[in-house]
Amino acid sequence: MGSRPDLLRGITIAVAAVLISSAGFCFGSGLQPIWWITWLAPLPVLLAASRLSARATFVAAFLASAIGELNLWHYLRHSIHIPLPVCLILLIPPALVFALAVLLFRRLLRRGAIWQAALSVPAVWVVWEYTLSLSSPHSTFGSLAYTQMEFLPILQFASATGVLGISFCLFLLPTTIALLLCGLHTWRHTRVLAAAVCLFLAAVLGFGYWRLQQSLPPAPSVRVGLIASDLPENLIVEDRDSVLRLLRDYSAQAEVLAAKGAQAIVMPEKIAVLLDSYRDSFDALLQPLANRTGAVIVVGVVDIAGKSRWNEARIYFPGLTVPSTYNKHHMVPGFESNLTIGTTRTEFVEPSGRWGVTICKDMDFPQLSRQYANDGTALLLVPAWDFSADGWLHGRMAILRGVEGGFSIARAPKQGILTLTDDRGRVLGEQDTSSAPFVTLLGSLPVRHDRTLYSRFGDLFAWLCIVLLVWIFLSTVKRPAKI
Repeated sequence: MGSRPDLLRGITIAVAAVLISSAGFCFGSGLQPIWWITWLAPLPVLLAASRLSARATFVAAFLASAIGELNLWHYLRHSIHIPLPVCLILLIPPALVFALAVLLFRRLLRRGAIWQAALSVPAVWVVWEYTLSLSSPHSTFGSLAYTQMEFLPILQFASATGVLGISFCLFLLPTTIALLLCGLHTWRHTRVLAAAVCLFLAAVLGFGYWRLQQSLPPAPSVRVGLIASDLPENLIVEDRDSVLRLLRDYSAQAEVLAAKGAQAIVMPEKIAVLLDSYRDSFDALLQPLANRTGAVIVVGVVDIAGKSRWNEARIYFPGLTVPSTYNKHHMVPGFESNLTIGTTRTEFVEPSGRWGVTICKDMDFPQLSRQYANDGTALLLVPAWDFSADGWLHGRMAILRGVEGGFSIARAPKQGILTLTDDRGRVLGEQDTSSAPFVTLLGSLPVRHDRTLYSRFGDLFAWLCIVLLVWIFLSTVKRPAKI
């Protein structure tokens, strides 16, 4: 049993680590993260792990992560009305995984396995995020990679590895710093590791800066207009008169954008419910508008036909008589459980290149965007509907799909932020949809398809981390403790 001073010292270290790391996770993640804080958030707990018992390490790491995640509590409970048990299911597992990862780091550190220790937390977290992306109805929502949306150089790594490579880097740096500062190993033992990690992170950031400055062949550009209204009476309408009234209001805004040169116009997801009795009247307003202006028009609706209820984007092309459609693939649990799931992609070739259409939550799922990328899509048009509080985050999640797949994105949400972005994740135009009764955004987007490593090889990086984690366990399972 340790002495009383040792016990007090341990409690002090644990409490300080929990307070500082939880504050880091709170401000470095969530709906409005401060990107540079995320890199440092795990560091206090990792430093404390070398001085605490296994039990204290686990508790400190769990509390630091769990308290930090409370920055989403109001959003989950009051913005999207998630029941309390479900909130706990969403918040506890990440904290548990982080605590186990830190515990593994401590074990490896005390056994002198410095390379395995440095790689352990990043590998565990990547395997966790990958498993979650495959099993969760929210896919990559919650990935720490989205905290870096304001740091463009690191975002470019997603073109090779997807979001998982960014998450790996976010834990590799603090884990290595903790290993170097813990005082358990001499510089002679750790200098090669320090040099290797510095070279790796320098290469990642160097690649990012190079990609942002890369000279590319000239690409065609198109003028894209986005429209949204957050007025309560305009969020979603159902009866015939209200549907046609709202559509005329949107059409008036579209006329103005087309007069200013818009070649594509995107309206939000589910602005109206369409029934058989007035679907033709709906189309009779938008198809002539497309014919008259020469603009491709995309609008989101709930289309009810017989027993089927589709979350649908209707696409009106100049010179045609009937619209094309795209049906949403990924529904929001609870809110859209009664809707029929779409199974096909919608793409079309314009003079500027290949365009595609998805809807809102589809952009949370890298696989669908990767399929569009492999088809050669250069511009993705995205009707959407956010929850106001998550407007920044959800819009930025969609932007990262363009970096992964190498295409531009025009995203038009209600209760969010209208955005025009290129294949490097640069925001070329944005406008908060709550700033006026009808908000519009008009800008030029490059129509360029950049075939990326991620679009070719998919989640190869995740499998490399799985192999890495297996190696870590196998190489240390019988290694005796040195400290």
